This record gives sequence, structure tokens and C-alpha cells, in this order.
Amino acid sequence: MLNYNPLHCLPSAEDLPDSDDEPLDNQLQHLIPSLLKAILAWIWSTRMDWFFGVDMGIYYDPQQPPIVPDGFLSLGVERVFDENLRLSYVLWEEKVMPMMTLEVVSHRRRGEYIYKKKLYSEMEVLYYVVYNPQRRKKPPLEVYKLINNEYVLQPGNPVWLAEIGLAVGYEQGTYQGITRDWLYWYDVQGVRYLSPEERAIASEQRAQRLADELRKLGIDPDSLI
Repeated sequence: MLNYNPLHCLPSAEDLPDSDDEPLDNQLQHLIPSLLKAILAWIWSTRMDWFFGVDMGIYYDPQQPPIVPDGFLSLGVERVFDENLRLSYVLWEEKVMPMMTLEVVSHRRRGEYIYKKKLYSEMEVLYYVVYNPQRRKKPPLEVYKLINNEYVLQPGNPVWLAEIGLAVGYEQGTYQGITRDWLYWYDVQGVRYLSPEERAIASEQRAQRLADELRKLGIDPDSLI
């Protein structure tokens, strides 16, 4: 899987570039994984054993350039290193392969269906998620699971990822003021977790309902502040 000798002096994250330095040609390539990361930061706020990288290089071989997915999730790793943020994800330091990688397809293909899919399978990444919002005749979301060293397409939307304990899927919602189809995390019942904006709106609505109930009882909500 990993082609390196642990006895050799290997470069650290500080010695390596943190990405491939290629500009994104589609804003969704950053926004979609950023939304997934923001939702995880809320639902796993008390957990410190996970890391979600966005446009960050994964170094899997000291002799090769990094592979840079649009997003990836690792479990069983430190969320932060002594209050420092990761510059890149270096496998000979982390010693944990990402559990999931995500690629968002744009007009300019970047090997999502051939090169990257093959490399992720060789790296033994358990789940490979491809989101292609440009598709019209096929579902935009493909979730592959590594079974017997081959990626097998998993049916449904959302798709349950048992080893992660969440499902991933797409539906319309609002993120950073943009209403469209986004990728989201879901619970085991298929209930979607809200985006940061949606949680803020829901909180405001609950506060307004409580204020209305207090007024009905003849209590001024402002007097309780």
C-alpha cells in the first residue's frame, strides 16, 4: 500500500507543500467540502479523534507528489497537533489512512473517474465519494466502497457509511446565502443535519416562538434579559 522505508529519514509536513497549487476552476470544489466540515465540527464538537481536510495534500509516498482530494475524512487521528494546524496530511506521520475521500467534478476533468479512483483504491481508502452536479441523466452522487480491493457503487441517497456512523447525500438547502443542492451528513434515520445558517435560523425561530408564548402569558420577554 505505502511505498516507503520507515527507517529512512523522511520529510515532515513542514518540509512539504500543502497542496498541488492548482487553482480551483469551480467554487463548489471548495464550498461543498467546507460545508461537510462545518457540519462535522458541530455534530462532533466534543470529539477530538477526527480530521477533515479541504484541498489538502495527502502524502502517501515520499517519492511521489501528493494526491489532493477536494475533501477527505480520517478517523482515529488527532484533530489538532498541540494547537497547531496541519499543513498537509503525511501518512508516515499520521499512520492512519483517510476513511473517505471526496471529489467534486467540474467542467475540467481531473482524473476523478480513472486516475484518482484507481489510486485511492490502491491506497485502500474505504469510501470514495464523487459529486458531479453537472449530470442531468444520471444521479450526481456516486459513493463507492472498497470491497475485495475494488470500488463497488453503493445505491441510494443518502448512502449510509457504517464505519463512519453517518450517511452522506444531497438535497436542496442554503449555505453561505446560496440555495441549491448541497452534500450533507445524515443520521441513521436519514434525517439531515442542518447547515450553520439553517441552525441559526432555527434557533431564532425557537426564540421567537418562546417570546410569543411569554407575551400570551402577559410576560414581557425583554424583562427577563
